[in-house]
Amino acid sequence: MKWLRRFIISLLAAAGLSGAAHAADLLILTEEVPVSLNYDGATASIDTNWVGWDNILEPLVYHAKGAINEDGVQLLDFNKFEGRLAESWSFDEATLTWTFNLRHGVTGCDGATFNADDVLYTFARAKSVSGSSPIGWFLANTGSVDGFTPAVFAPTDDGAAARILGDEVKKIDDYTVQIRQSAPNQLFLKVLSIFALYIFDKETMEAHATEDDPWSHKWANNKGIAGFGPYCLNEWRKGESFSLTGNPDYYRGAAAYDRVVVRKVPQSANRVAILRSGGAQFAEHLTPKEYDNLSKADNVTVVGVQGNENMFLILNFQTPPFDNPLVRQAIAHAVPYQKIIDTSYFGKAHKWAGVVPSTYPGFHKASTQYDYDPEKAKALLAEAGYPGGAGLEAFPDSFKLAYVLERESELGPTATILHTAFREVGIDLILDPIPQAQYGDRELVKKDLPMGLTAHIKPIGVDAAYAILLSYVSANKGGILNSSNFSSDMVDGTLYGSLAEGDNDKRNEMLKIIQETLLKDLAVVPILEFRTHWATAASVTGIVWHPDNALRLHDLKPAK
Repeated sequence: MKWLRRFIISLLAAAGLSGAAHAADLLILTEEVPVSLNYDGATASIDTNWVGWDNILEPLVYHAKGAINEDGVQLLDFNKFEGRLAESWSFDEATLTWTFNLRHGVTGCDGATFNADDVLYTFARAKSVSGSSPIGWFLANTGSVDGFTPAVFAPTDDGAAARILGDEVKKIDDYTVQIRQSAPNQLFLKVLSIFALYIFDKETMEAHATEDDPWSHKWANNKGIAGFGPYCLNEWRKGESFSLTGNPDYYRGAAAYDRVVVRKVPQSANRVAILRSGGAQFAEHLTPKEYDNLSKADNVTVVGVQGNENMFLILNFQTPPFDNPLVRQAIAHAVPYQKIIDTSYFGKAHKWAGVVPSTYPGFHKASTQYDYDPEKAKALLAEAGYPGGAGLEAFPDSFKLAYVLERESELGPTATILHTAFREVGIDLILDPIPQAQYGDRELVKKDLPMGLTAHIKPIGVDAAYAILLSYVSANKGGILNSSNFSSDMVDGTLYGSLAEGDNDKRNEMLKIIQETLLKDLAVVPILEFRTHWATAASVTGIVWHPDNALRLHDLKPAK
């Protein structure tokens, strides 16, 4: 296949690896490279961005290692934490105050030395809610950090005052920081392990600030970010490639792979062919069939984990006719779940019986379930006033099924199955694949997708309460990724009550009540859960499953 050989040579040349490639180089092929490095930006929900901030920035604390699964993937212990930029910490229950003793001698990519000022800068930036999507604020709010309340969003003088960091995050000295909570909350350490509270290099970030952009959002959106992680940004060509080099001063030791290039190869079949040929070490976001075929190749390793990946339908509660519960129920019964599992996922998935990952503590399988039943779907449409779908033509924009264009090979087959199945009950869909930057902005910021097919959203905090707060609490109460605009006073109040509940049995009962309501009301239409897979050259080892499903490049090692 001469075309493939020529394509690989041109790809390696473009990545800067031709001729000089060696064991310290790593080439990752994916459908898109980061479109932004601003974790408070409009596209923060798009997971191809995460390879950037996950490897350039560093958390205060992180999950300790746990068991190794049957595929050889290193798992994490989500109930045990280890120090990263913080060496140790303590909690004073009387004052709800955490004291963090920071690590000495940590140097960033631009030569800055880490200290308490970097921590304060990171939390002050989060509280400013100055980005398009305030993910940092959301995490601090989720962990009950005092002062991180919805009051920051008020367009008043009081709101402006609320957006200024006070003594809730306090510098005691250059290497000691205290963080005060408003209430006990077992999610606190978990949110510190999530990317939007990873610590910035204050000096370098401020060097790129402007009068109208004091928190350097424009620089982070388009040029780079600065932190204390294992890798430094080398070159970023949007829509083409993203190159990292190892931080030689990284406090945990230099990475095994000194240079990593993430390269955009839109067609998954081409990613597969290049990986099989030995021209790359990783191919990401392949189809289930492609992973299955690669698992039989001699020079490729495919491993996986049952983590937190899922597929669901967004039906926007603010877009008629989806404000009608009968229409939502009809759509849920029109989804041919098993056909999607068998056809799109080749049997390597299972029907999702809830709205929280079934592997998470606090998950509850709701008593209300929606199975494929086209006759019931037709009856519900008729009851809603749309017999045989008559009348739905009044809402042409509502039935545009949006999904991420760059993941056509993954999502297209399911979208086509839904198109056919819905037509059989009287619903005419228009398939509407759109660029992922546009999808992310409409999903996370505008929240104006009438109908969306989503398989890239996963709650990174491994807990049912975190998942509910992220996606189902009312947007004005903190549900930052509530793309369907679902709202329930009961859900909001019960969820926030659960965060402060110290009795796990009582807490789980509260979460159970919430999950019953979410599925009964169809906050989203859950379709299936599937395994996370990685396809690598056999020469690469060390994969660790992190709950954002992004690679931590420092984990990776050449095979012995």
